[in-house]
Amino acid sequence: MTQGAGQGPAVRTATLRDFRVPPYAQVPVQSGQPAHPARSGPEQSGPEQFGQPGRPAQSVEVDGYGQEAAHTSGHPGNAIPADEVPEGYTPTERDLPVIGPEGVTVQLNLGPDGVPAPGGPGPLYVVGDVHGYLDELLDALGEQGLIDSAGNWSAGNARLWFLGDFTDRGPDGIGVIDLVMRLSAEAAAAGGYCKALMGNHELLLLGAKRFGDTPVNSGAGTATFQAAWLLNGGQKNDMERLQDVHLQWMSRLDAVVEEDGHLLVHSDTTAYLDYGSSIDDVNDTVHQILTRNDADECWDVFRKLTKRFAFRDEGGPEAVQELLATYGGNRIVHGHSPIPYLLGEVGTEDAQDGDGGGPGVEGPHVYADGLAIAMDGGVTMAGKLLVVRLPLAD
Repeated sequence: MTQGAGQGPAVRTATLRDFRVPPYAQVPVQSGQPAHPARSGPEQSGPEQFGQPGRPAQSVEVDGYGQEAAHTSGHPGNAIPADEVPEGYTPTERDLPVIGPEGVTVQLNLGPDGVPAPGGPGPLYVVGDVHGYLDELLDALGEQGLIDSAGNWSAGNARLWFLGDFTDRGPDGIGVIDLVMRLSAEAAAAGGYCKALMGNHELLLLGAKRFGDTPVNSGAGTATFQAAWLLNGGQKNDMERLQDVHLQWMSRLDAVVEEDGHLLVHSDTTAYLDYGSSIDDVNDTVHQILTRNDADECWDVFRKLTKRFAFRDEGGPEAVQELLATYGGNRIVHGHSPIPYLLGEVGTEDAQDGDGGGPGVEGPHVYADGLAIAMDGGVTMAGKLLVVRLPLAD
């Protein structure tokens, strides 16, 4: 069983119990909000809406959200100590914003003085949803040669993108964030980079911390970030260990990026189109909303970027093509919706006990006429945490 930082064995998330769709998540786009024809198709919404046609959503037991625990100082996932930086760490002009010691933000380039690393950019890797499973993440990164046995960056000028959802459900979400922050600095010092996208669970954790039980305008009764966070696997020990440096880092993550012809996003939704007609527009708009710190605005972003399954059914290829035509790229790569649910292979309660009976995910799922690549291997249901090099091998 997976061990978290200072807490007992993690119990993997059961199937549909944790994926109930609350009423606030089923609200259509309200009048006065941007709408788009693609949004009227099969795309579904809701904090973690999974399920099968004709099967009613089941209730959620909001309990077992972690135990009070101290962070184990020797774990590879720990952030950079306050008085140290990695050997060879050299802040340069731009490219990768990294929050370093004491929360100071520096800008890192691919090499000293803004000069790209010799030989051009290194290989490109992507990571699916981690959801607090730090030990599984360390194993997966190690298998790809991206980190060494001590958890340090060992991939030179390789490029690594996390697709979001670092926390909730699993035992050590803060440890995951600390690891990604540290690898960002170490990779930049080696001539590569480690970057991350904003997932709906980053928006959820930010909202729970900032707004707590403040009611938001969900359009379907009373809703709060705190309640939604608990409903979707919020862990008490993550909230207790959450620091300003983590909040700053999460709030500055981009929502969309294009790399080597791959359009990288967290969610399999067309709702990104509501926030701009270019990648820069989308990222700037989301950052502005988070900066304004308005609970209703933040909730609306969270609700829209929690939608899913836009690329799964008959209209899926057209939905993907619309995003690619707007933002660039030849294929979309996303996390968010676990592959077993995209395939309709929902396991039983007995198959989710972490004893090898979980979903048989071996790699990414390519679908929507080959235009979409799903990267959430379902680690929360005894699936697999995916770390994959792009482009995929034929």
